[in-house]
Amino acid sequence: MRSLKQQVYDMGKPEWKSMLEYTVELHNKCTREPEPPFHYPWEEIGTGYCYGPAFGHIDLTHATLDTLRYQPDHAKHQMLNYLNLQTSDGLIPGCIWFRGGEVKWSTVKGHPPFWPVAVQDYVDLYEDIDLLKTAYLALVRQIGWFETKRKAENEGYYYIDLWKKVWESGVDDGIRYDHITPGPYACVDATAHVYQMHVCAAQWASLLDLPAESAKWQSRAGQLAEFMRSALFDEETALFHDIWSVNNPGSRRLTFEGMWPMMVGAATVEQANRVIDENVLNPKRFFTKHPVPTIALEDPAFELRMWRGPSWNSITYWVARGCTLYGRNDAAKVILERALDHTAEKFSETGTLWEFYHPHGGHPTELQRKPYTEFNQPCREYMGHNPLIAMTDLWASL
Repeated sequence: MRSLKQQVYDMGKPEWKSMLEYTVELHNKCTREPEPPFHYPWEEIGTGYCYGPAFGHIDLTHATLDTLRYQPDHAKHQMLNYLNLQTSDGLIPGCIWFRGGEVKWSTVKGHPPFWPVAVQDYVDLYEDIDLLKTAYLALVRQIGWFETKRKAENEGYYYIDLWKKVWESGVDDGIRYDHITPGPYACVDATAHVYQMHVCAAQWASLLDLPAESAKWQSRAGQLAEFMRSALFDEETALFHDIWSVNNPGSRRLTFEGMWPMMVGAATVEQANRVIDENVLNPKRFFTKHPVPTIALEDPAFELRMWRGPSWNSITYWVARGCTLYGRNDAAKVILERALDHTAEKFSETGTLWEFYHPHGGHPTELQRKPYTEFNQPCREYMGHNPLIAMTDLWASL
């Protein structure tokens, strides 16, 4: 097999070549030798990550998706490294931190469960039943954790950010959690993510010849889809919202999280097309020079600060994948191309990849990260939110 760098040589547009070659170099630079608690070489979030070295979070799924077509063993090992950390109650930890010779992670909070998508893509390509069996058992246990620890009242699921600003949702300082009364209320992102877990569980149980279990997971997925379609969609904004804000115009926010039911395939066709046409492709909201900003331009809370306005390539990738589920390859292609064009432009100017990007095309250093900390600019040499090879693959397939 040719090296990953040779593989990407002819990918995408010519002006993306240097950026993609650097992406390969950064993957290699971020990969470390096996050490406890990992059995295999492990890829850190990014050598420029301000709190690094670290492993995991949703970043791991992005790095895995980026390499699974070209370095399948590496991709598989990242998933096994992650799943091997699952605790007896089903929790899969979020970030694993290497600091001062110690390895630490939280035993009470996780992060959004994106990883089943990478496993599904891997199995689709390589029909690895052993990995599927391992992943299925881990997924069933993690679903149990969400049922026990994150079940909302009445229906849906939540992230603990509702009580403690520990950013289990992966969206640090997210505006949806400003000025709310804590409680076990259904969050649109958490509910969509757990729906996707059930869809994967149903598919995997079927592949493993467990028809009764497959039917159980599929039934539950259907219940969650109906809940999101009927209780979380707002006709006025053409977005999905958290249960506490969907019927309260004063607290509704136009955030990318409102697209998650479309991104995971839970929305109706009509709802998905409205999300795409009135939001994804709307230049007053999310169709910027570098799509998709995390908050719509016309939302009064928009600002050029981490998760409150800037664009993340990983989110653009998930939005594009969601568009393809509804046959909207037109939308997927144009947002991917814009994001890759702008990322390549900034790579040409700065020689690095950034944690997040200016939605209007400005320099990344014009953006704020966390103004109350010493790290108030997006990190350089950031791998975890830049699945540029996967983005290019998807763009080319469209």
